[in-house]
Amino acid sequence: MPPQAPDKIEPKTPGDYLEVMTKAVFQSGMSWRVIEAKWDGFREAFERFDAEKVAGFGPDDVDRLAQDTRIVRNRRKIQATVDNAEEILALYRHHNGFRNYLRSHPSFEETVADLKRHFSFLGDTGSYYFLHVVGEKVPSHEAWMASRR
Repeated sequence: MPPQAPDKIEPKTPGDYLEVMTKAVFQSGMSWRVIEAKWDGFREAFERFDAEKVAGFGPDDVDRLAQDTRIVRNRRKIQATVDNAEEILALYRHHNGFRNYLRSHPSFEETVADLKRHFSFLGDTGSYYFLHVVGEKVPSHEAWMASRR
């Protein structure tokens, strides 16, 4: 039986995008089951993914989170989450909405390429997952996998 596709959400705030992106970042190179099992801890540790609050995290916050057993304590990915929050907010402001930023690209491939340029630890698979979950148009999984060969 093939794995079930992740549930889609209808993002309403920059924090909604940040939460999905952070899950994609932390799932990279890890078992998604481990991340799912700890996700409530991630929500608590990252202030319910309030993008403004996370973007304001400093070195002491990163140090604190690197010791927090509720989450996966990967310092580089924790810092990436802070950096990604800052970038989401910058693009949100520049494009008058993060969805407007995502839809400013002429194709899925160009959207993925731009996401990878702007965000830390977001590769092809993470970008596909992110775009799918936030309700953007993505190719079918089969077509996307075939295009990567």
